[in-house]
Amino acid sequence: MPRLSPGDLAPDFTLPTADGGTITLSQMRGQRVVIFFFPAAMTPGCTTQACDFRDSFETLQAAGYTVLGISPDPVPRLDEFTQSAELTYPLASDVDRTVLTAWGAFGEKKLYGKTVEGVIRSTVVLDEEGKVQVAQYNVRATGHVAKLRRDLGIS
Repeated sequence: MPRLSPGDLAPDFTLPTADGGTITLSQMRGQRVVIFFFPAAMTPGCTTQACDFRDSFETLQAAGYTVLGISPDPVPRLDEFTQSAELTYPLASDVDRTVLTAWGAFGEKKLYGKTVEGVIRSTVVLDEEGKVQVAQYNVRATGHVAKLRRDLGIS
């Protein structure tokens, strides 16, 4: 399974969002973007991760970053998640897992000692030109955002 590396041009996409709109990556050029891929809305680990991004959103935004979460959940589920967790950034739905696969965030992984196919919890940071600045795969739900902020030099 291919994974993105620093310097790679991120694959473009257009996905539906929780608010009923769409988001297109190429239209975000000129911005630094943190994209995190998560397995399932409203599960404990994903809620922890999403809320960590919510709680760091202002700090990330002040440092010039925007945040986007992507999962294979359908739009209504993401809308419910956005409302219940009071998320302050968009969530996008990749039901057919095309974007997840292209970005290396879907494939074989270990789950409770078994090899399964699924979403690989990942975070990719893009520069203003849409090139990968940071690509982290198999990240932990807890503490990942704090580590990412340290890696980006954001306090």
